[in-house]
Amino acid sequence: MAKEETNGLFHNMPHHAKRRLTIRGILSVLIVLVLIRSAMMGRYENVFVCILSLLLFCVPIFLERKLAIDIPPLMEGIIYCFIFSAEILGEISSFYTLIPGWDTMLHTVNGFLVAAVGFSLVDLFNRSERMTFKLSPLFLAVVAFCFSMTVGVLWEFCEFWFDQIFHTDAQKDFIVRTIHSVTLNPSGLNQVVHEPITSLVVNGEDWMEFPGGYIDIGLIDTMKDLMVNFIGAIVFSVIGYFYVKTRGKGKLASALIPVVMETEHKEEEKQ
Repeated sequence: MAKEETNGLFHNMPHHAKRRLTIRGILSVLIVLVLIRSAMMGRYENVFVCILSLLLFCVPIFLERKLAIDIPPLMEGIIYCFIFSAEILGEISSFYTLIPGWDTMLHTVNGFLVAAVGFSLVDLFNRSERMTFKLSPLFLAVVAFCFSMTVGVLWEFCEFWFDQIFHTDAQKDFIVRTIHSVTLNPSGLNQVVHEPITSLVVNGEDWMEFPGGYIDIGLIDTMKDLMVNFIGAIVFSVIGYFYVKTRGKGKLASALIPVVMETEHKEEEKQ
């Protein structure tokens, strides 16, 4: 009897709710399998990453209940796929080093997602009847952009301190084959000298064969991450601007921006 009721409840669920459960369920099962495999191989760092990923999967559910909002299925699916791609595929499966541009893609999506979070939080307050003033669409877009860039900068700070304290390589290195510097100008003038690196010996080994040049220690990676974060933030800020401008008529924005649940409105009316 209980099984029939459960099946009936699942059958009566909206299609978007079923899709959420399917995406979250499939990815969660994959993470659990990776966790078990990592534990059997004694890779406890990977076990921690898997546990962290499962905890992050609970964040959208927690926010929906805590803020009484409904996260659109598309946005929720993107969040789950982003967590899986960053932690499981990127860290454990080494996609960051095996697939060129993987880190760049994720930082672009991160800028987009964080801008969406910042925009949604301010937009929810803006639409609340408790607020005595309304913010313009341009202001909301600017806040979303600034929020995304701030989080991006703070994350780069975290990567830097991880590398300094725990000796990790969160700020991935880049190979530099040409030096552009004023310091190398023998005349002492403020003119850039362009010097290709033709010989580089480190610990008695010629690095022009491998890795092929001087290793930049994080600066290029940091600036690249911030630039693609900038692109993602700009894209969503524009989407959010037109969403507010058209009063929620945009289909793309509607699929990405959370809405206040009806139950909250009913409770406010009762109070």
